[in-house]
Amino acid sequence: MSPKAKSFRTAKTEPILQPVKPVRTGFPVASSLQKMSEGEVDELWSQFVAVRAEVRSDDLSPKGESLRNKLIEHYLPLVKVTAERLYAKLPNQVDLDELKQAGVFGLMDAIMGFDPARGVKFEAYGKQRIHGAILDELRHMDFAPRLVRTHAQQLKSAQRELELELGHPPTPKEVADRLGLTLDEYDEWIRQTSMATMGSLDSVTNEGDSEGNKQLTRADSLEDRRHASPLTMLEKKELVALATKGLSRKEKLIVILYYLEELTMKEIGIVLELSESRVCQIHHRIVAQLQKQLDTLRGDLLAD
Repeated sequence: MSPKAKSFRTAKTEPILQPVKPVRTGFPVASSLQKMSEGEVDELWSQFVAVRAEVRSDDLSPKGESLRNKLIEHYLPLVKVTAERLYAKLPNQVDLDELKQAGVFGLMDAIMGFDPARGVKFEAYGKQRIHGAILDELRHMDFAPRLVRTHAQQLKSAQRELELELGHPPTPKEVADRLGLTLDEYDEWIRQTSMATMGSLDSVTNEGDSEGNKQLTRADSLEDRRHASPLTMLEKKELVALATKGLSRKEKLIVILYYLEELTMKEIGIVLELSESRVCQIHHRIVAQLQKQLDTLRGDLLAD
């Protein structure tokens, strides 16, 4: 390769090999978080409060949005800690990322409403607003009335207490007596709480496939009722092979179309270009012949 071609190739490839700087967005990214000193945080609050006072609504100026985003970046770990603590007490179908997203909106509201002049630490105020925003999101996601959730919690607590006291799982009568309910009222509570219980089809079960390469979800274990099971199809084929043994081609077609394809006698007659009565006669003869074969097999089995 000539020196000229080599220099041309180097000049073409050097810009491509240069690292590309990430694009800075207005939304805080976890990898971009930087620690600030207490003095820097106080100065940031002073600047933000001054800019916020210039507007009467939440429509901040570009400078105000920039200051607010810096505060969000600084206090974002509060969202992570609060969301993860709540997530540990919730069912598996709740998504942690959705809790964090709701917590970020709570953090933004807390920043917009916080007044440093009152002498209260933002961490204490912000945690309450973040916690409240996540709870509001959970209530919004929950389709069941709050009373039903209360009943479910009472049932669970009563069953747990009675099991510890009695040493065995309590009966419905014992749980109803503990809660001061009749058996009819207890059954109604059970019905309502059962209807309010939901599970995610994407949740992973404790089982794996036959080779242990994949964790199965609940959706993988659902029965597909749209198609017959392979075992049923195999049994049908074996029965058809046994039933049509010794039959003519036309007789075999009638058995297959009637019992497997579930066509009517009239439809079979159209397919085979026969009258409906003729198809019925052939079918009757086939059934009689099969009955005779079964009687012979039964006699052979009993003789053995």
